Amino acid sequence: MAQRALKKGVFITFEGIEGCGKSTHSKLLFEYLKKSGYRAVHTREPGGTKLGEAVRRVLLDSPEIRISDLAELFLFEACRAQIVEEIIKPALDRGSIVISDRFSDATFSYQGYGGRVDLKAIKTLDRVATTGVVPDLTILLDIDTLEGLKRARKKGIDRMEKKDLSYHKRVRVGYLKLSKQYPGRIKRVEASGRIPEVQTKIRREVEIVLRKFERPR
Repeated sequence: MAQRALKKGVFITFEGIEGCGKSTHSKLLFEYLKKSGYRAVHTREPGGTKLGEAVRRVLLDSPEIRISDLAELFLFEACRAQIVEEIIKPALDRGSIVISDRFSDATFSYQGYGGRVDLKAIKTLDRVATTGVVPDLTILLDIDTLEGLKRARKKGIDRMEKKDLSYHKRVRVGYLKLSKQYPGRIKRVEASGRIPEVQTKIRREVEIVLRKFERPR
């Protein structure tokens, strides 16, 4: 299949509460775009780099370490600064599609709305960490909070998933507020349906964005 070229790199992020299916759907989209002839890169937060993966283990899999919401913020932003410099910006400069399982919206929703860290402080720190990189499209996979946690906990429980229900409800509220604040970028997709149905809706939103940047054949 011939390579499909874009006028510029395109940055797509996946967001949502625990158990919404971000990892599954971001990887499915990645494979679909590669088969369709696009150059694509898949990454995740926290993670994606050696530093990010090391911090991920601390953030998610180290129950013996107490981490405050403010400390979480700095750890996530440190990972973000590294992945933007090492992975995201170089791939976008090459004209690739970058798909990330979480990015800045997660910090506003989890540490901001969930952990009640000052949103203005997050905005300032995040602007420094991202150096101005903003997604072209964000897929918000939305699902009922209890249903999402039920799904997530079937696969084991990490440190974030152990937080109480009220925390996770605030996170979902945060995501929904962000989707109303940035309706042009954040597209809410109902995530409770079957995987093929949800993936079809996602691809529809992605194709609308890609058409804007595709070079004529």
